[in-house]
Amino acid sequence: MRSWHLIKPNLILSEPIWSLTPEVMAKFGLRGLILDVDDTLVGNHEIEASPEVQQWIALMQQHYQIWLISNNPNTRRIQRVAEALGLESYRSRAAKPSRRVVREALVAMQLLPEQVAMVGDRLFTDTLVGNRLGMFTVLVQPIEPVKAPKKSWLNGRSQLLRSWEFWLARLSGVNI
Repeated sequence: MRSWHLIKPNLILSEPIWSLTPEVMAKFGLRGLILDVDDTLVGNHEIEASPEVQQWIALMQQHYQIWLISNNPNTRRIQRVAEALGLESYRSRAAKPSRRVVREALVAMQLLPEQVAMVGDRLFTDTLVGNRLGMFTVLVQPIEPVKAPKKSWLNGRSQLLRSWEFWLARLSGVNI
């Protein structure tokens, strides 16, 4: 795999995370999910997930092992998101695209990397770490915040970085 192709996801969904169905998981032989949190499951600074995300998690929990892995430094917030979704396995401060925390989750899941989908909204963190480990990578559209989004420098920065990542990927010949 050429280095630029490390940012190319195996699957790009044109909708948020709930468009990843058990049928899609079965098609690719997937048995587990490692999910990003911010802008993938909840908006930045939020704890409460939308009803669609709650229903999706409840459905997927019936069939798959699920871990939440976030770069967010606020461990308490990530814990509260996990608890609100009925999930026990989570980690914050992952420093993605570092592989260490994701490897730990794979070991705990007792699954091979190719059996687990790394799902997130960012190319240079979620997709990159998943591809570096040989996982099945899924890029989803960022989730809309449940509440009116706070106008903060972080929200604007996140959108700007995502746009920059896509521009750089296309410039490098990665079809996104």
